[in-house]
Order: sequence, then structure tokens, then C-alpha cells
Amino acid sequence: MLALLGSLASALWVEFHLRSLLLGVVVFLFFVDFRKRRRPKNYPPGPWSLPFLGNFFVLGFEESHLVLQKFVKKYGNLLSLEFGDLHAVTVSGLPLIKEVLANQDQNFVNRPKTPIRERVFKNHGLIMSNGQEWKEQRRFALTTLRNFGLGKKRLEERIQEEAHHLIEAIEEEKGQPFDPHFKINNAVSNIICSITFGERFEYQDGQFQELLKLLDEVTCLETTKWCQLYDVFPWIMKFLPGLHQKLFSDWEKLKIFVSRMIEKHKRDWNPDEPRDFIDSYLREMTKHTGNATSSFHEENLVCSTLDLFFAGTETTSTTLRWALLYLAIYPEIQEKVQAEIDRVVGQSRQPSLNDREHMPYTNAVIHEVQRMGNIIPLNVPREVMFDTTVAGYQLPKGTMILTNLTALHRDPAEWATPETFNPEHFLENGQFKKREAFLPFSIGKRVCLGEQLARSELFIFITSLVQKFTFRPPANEKLSLKFRMGLTISPVSHRLCAVPRA
Repeated sequence: MLALLGSLASALWVEFHLRSLLLGVVVFLFFVDFRKRRRPKNYPPGPWSLPFLGNFFVLGFEESHLVLQKFVKKYGNLLSLEFGDLHAVTVSGLPLIKEVLANQDQNFVNRPKTPIRERVFKNHGLIMSNGQEWKEQRRFALTTLRNFGLGKKRLEERIQEEAHHLIEAIEEEKGQPFDPHFKINNAVSNIICSITFGERFEYQDGQFQELLKLLDEVTCLETTKWCQLYDVFPWIMKFLPGLHQKLFSDWEKLKIFVSRMIEKHKRDWNPDEPRDFIDSYLREMTKHTGNATSSFHEENLVCSTLDLFFAGTETTSTTLRWALLYLAIYPEIQEKVQAEIDRVVGQSRQPSLNDREHMPYTNAVIHEVQRMGNIIPLNVPREVMFDTTVAGYQLPKGTMILTNLTALHRDPAEWATPETFNPEHFLENGQFKKREAFLPFSIGKRVCLGEQLARSELFIFITSLVQKFTFRPPANEKLSLKFRMGLTISPVSHRLCAVPRA
């Protein structure tokens, strides 16, 4: 009996110690979490956050940029959010956005280092690199893009040629319902591919179609809850199955494609006659041979090329898909665009960039598509480089900055009918009017380096397509403006009829 009581006492003592130990661990973790969350007294306000998770579940995953607007109304134009160890502040309203991205851009020029970006790109490339590396890579990319036609007639002719190929591909549908998604992706991608890889890909090329599907997949996957959980708990999530593992696998396949293109270039490379971005980069690498601190190395070549390929495909093609969808839903606006095309261009020649200044209504429609499409609702994130004060609030070094373009592009103080597709927003007395509150390409030192190319592509592709076709909903089908969340906001899958114009 005494032995039994002794065993029981011993078991209770062990359990007590285990509970005490567990309680101690929990208390310690909460203390560490509390210490990490300590912010300055005049830090921007925000919603209550959970320990460890922060505001992870507050915004949701399907319409996070719209849910955010409710908190902006409650807490103001500088709003703080917490995602695990990541401290973020959203900036709303044109004056504050200009203050952060233009007036004080030297304090906000960096990109934040998120676990997913570090794993995939190791902070190399054009989009997520920082400091001297970013300056060198951006300067080189801009110079090389200009060398291969950016802002010149030959690149415009290349876009016109690709628009002709796209028209031929759409003609094969014979006015029947079809999904325009990957035809448009292929056409837009061929422009940046001709600059980076020196070649275009046929719309029937099965291997390239698979590549475009990989691009589309990573665009969707990166904003899923699995991948966001990885950014909050990378040390745990890297061991668990889930969509984040699929994301890493897809990115690796895309990097392998770029690496193979680089190896192909090396086999017949002539440093005196660069054919494209890869050739030019290989030549730049030879200038830095033996320099261990140089940012011009093969890993950066892969990442920079992939950045150009991804950004040069996804953003413009998504905007084009929104454009055709809006024109099909608003036939009276499509008719006005066609009337302007017929008057300025006619049917005997292809539209050119010189026509743009004579086509204010078409130009206004394109800008309104970008405003309403709102494809990058919170801009590409920035990071506070030094402790900085904005609007009286203290923003500590390392805070992520999200620019609230959704609120800006739907601000009733800036737009007469903010929730309605209305090209008149960009017209004044029949002439095209620039709007300061229109920032789809961002502003400041990190402004989109492909802005000029994207504007040229949008104008030539849209005018060329609407010149030849009238886009309509399929019979007995209702088109929707519902969207799919991802790195960009894109239309949900849909079909259109492209009826040839007489």
C-alpha cells in the first residue's frame, strides 16, 4: 500500500513538474511575443491582434484588399497590421502616398525580406533586391531594354507584329465562345521573350503553354493561406506538406527553364554581337570576372531574367483581359472606341503609337480599365530603411509599407463615380486628362521599370483587337466582374465571342 501511494505521489509530482514546465514555456513564448510587438507610443493604430498570429485571419484571403478598407475608415490613413513577426503599415490617401513614395522615398526605397521571397530569389533580381545590388541591376536592365528597342520604332513594330499574330489566333475561333486567357498571355509574353530570350513562341507550342500555366499558378498560390502561413512560421511550415511546397516546386521549374535558355545562349554566344538581355548580361559578367563583391553573377542573371519574364507577362496580359471583359460588358463604350479607331486609323492599316494623341477616348478607356482592374491593389511592398516620422506617427526601421491603391483608385474625393466604369474620369472637354490620383505603376525611385513598354502594349493590342473584332458575351451567358486573388487581381475564368467586324 505504501509503495502504491509512493508511486502515485511520484506520478503527481512528475505531472506537476511537466505542467509547470509547459506553463513556463507558454509564459516565456508570450513574453517573447510581447517584446517583439512593443511599438513606439505614437505608432499608427490598428485592429487588435492575436499572439503569434497577429492579424493573420482578420483580412481573410479572398477579398483582403476590400476588407482592409473597413479598417482604414475606422483607424485612419496610416493603419498598422501584424502578421507573425512582420509589422506592416498601410498608407492611404494621395497626400500620404506621395509623402512616402516620392517626398521621403529615400527612407522607403527598400523591399522587405519575406521568407518566401528569400527562399525563391534569395533577394536577387530586379523586383526584390535592395541597396547597391538593386541600383546596379535596375540601371543595367533599363539600359539594356533601351538598347533592344524600348521607346524606339523597332519595338513598336514588334508589338504590332505580335498583335497581328494574336488576331490570326482569335480569327480561328470563328466568332464562337472561347477563353482568351492564354492566347493573350502568349501574345504579351512574346514581347518580353523577344527582348530577354531573343525569340517568340507559337501559340501551339505545348511546352511554352505549360510554362505560362506555371506562371499563372505561382501568381495564385503565393497569396493562399498556406503560403502566408509560411511567411509567418517558415521554421515549421518548411517541414509540412501543402500548397507552399507546390509554389516552391513551380518556381524551381521556372528557374530551370531560364537556366536552360542561358545555357543555350552560351553555346553560340558572341560577346561583340549581343542578341538580347541574356547575351548582354553574359557580357557584363565578363567585365566583373574575379570581383567577389560584384552583383553580376549567374544567380542574379537567372533571377533578373525571371523577374522580367514574370512581370512582363502577368501584369499587362491581366490588364488586357480586364479590358476585353469591360468592353464586352459595356457595348456602348466599345462602339465609341471603334468609332474613334475608324475615324483616326481606319481599317486599312494597323494602329500605331502616333495615333494615341489623336484618340483621347480610347486612351481614357485604357486608363479606366487600369483604374477599375486595380490589378496590384496594395502595390509592391516597401520597407522603412530608417526610423521615420510620417504624419506625426513613428515608423520603426524594418516596418513593411503597403500602399493602398484600392482606396486611391476608388476615392470619391478624386473620382466622380468611383465604383463605375466611366472613361469620362480621364476626359475634359473631349481631351485626354492625366490624373494625379492614378498610380498603377507606382511613383518614386521604385516606379515600374516596364511602364513605357506596358503602356505601348496596352494601346497597340487593344486598338488592334477592337479594330478587327466586336467582343460580346456568349449567347445565354452573363459575364461577371468577379475577380481571382493572387499576386495580381485577375478576372475569373470566362468566355467571350470575338465577332469579326464587317
